[in-house]
Amino acid sequence: IIGETQLASDKIRTGRLENYEWEQLEYKIKDLEKAPVYVDDTPAISIFEFRAKCRRLKQKYDIQAIVIDYLQLMTGSKDSGSREQEVSHISRSLKSIAKELDVPIIALSQLNRSVEMRSGNKRPQLSDLRESGAIEQDADLVLFIHRPEYYGIDVDEEGNSLKGVAEIIVAKHRNGPTGDINLKFVREFAKFVDMDDTLAMVDDDENGFTISSKMNKEAEGLTNNDIRTNNGFDGPAPF
Repeated sequence: IIGETQLASDKIRTGRLENYEWEQLEYKIKDLEKAPVYVDDTPAISIFEFRAKCRRLKQKYDIQAIVIDYLQLMTGSKDSGSREQEVSHISRSLKSIAKELDVPIIALSQLNRSVEMRSGNKRPQLSDLRESGAIEQDADLVLFIHRPEYYGIDVDEEGNSLKGVAEIIVAKHRNGPTGDINLKFVREFAKFVDMDDTLAMVDDDENGFTISSKMNKEAEGLTNNDIRTNNGFDGPAPF
């Protein structure tokens, strides 16, 4: 909601919005209500229940992707043994579900505390994935988000400011190259944008504003009928 409405996160959490911001929130939420997104917040869901629910959603709605936030909150078989073995079982099962349903599964994972305790370089690496080496082994693609600013590192070795800089570390890519991608993290909107985006405030009308970005520039002059949404039907642009 924050990313879509481009309203400050603290305002949405507290409900302290101006009248025009309430209107902006209501307008954007209508678009989100129509989105084919299905949320299940079952606590400590087992991998078996997860598989059954995914099968039903695939059959009923033909879902195209599955996101898990986060993997270590799931439970596996009671006879898995240690927690590491349990997480390994969950990881292998997710790989199996992805193949069975022919959809990508994006699973968030915690890191070990060793990252914070490590002196010097805080960049995460594959061995930092928490509780199981099976995650590293089973995943086709492993991405880490690293913000030096989070660890109090404000400038790089050349003295350049790292304020708002976020590194997307492609630590593993089964079918392609690895490397780093630099983005800008906009804390107010919990959003990542390209480094060359200006994020300048541009007057929209007398009561509000929009955020200038490369995506908006590329979409100038387009109407709703010119834009095809992910589900194959023409609809409002998502930005």
